[in-house]
Amino acid sequence: MGKAGHVLRQVLEEFEVSQYSLAAALDIERNSVYRWANEKSDPSGETIVEIVRALKTLNPPAAKAFVERYLLNEIS
Repeated sequence: MGKAGHVLRQVLEEFEVSQYSLAAALDIERNSVYRWANEKSDPSGETIVEIVRALKTLNPPAAKAFVERYLLNEIS
């Protein structure tokens, strides 16, 4: 699976954001977040944008870390 799940798991753990709280902010079932964070499935590009938005509401530094690790490292 892709890099998004790996980075998401790191950020959730590091910034102590629960999968449940992210799922609630996204208005989806926690099982989806679990599958992404455990690299069982990949979020779509549109969903990655929604993850960033949700993380901004829950923990802005976590959102910044997710973007930096997922997006910015890809273009450097």
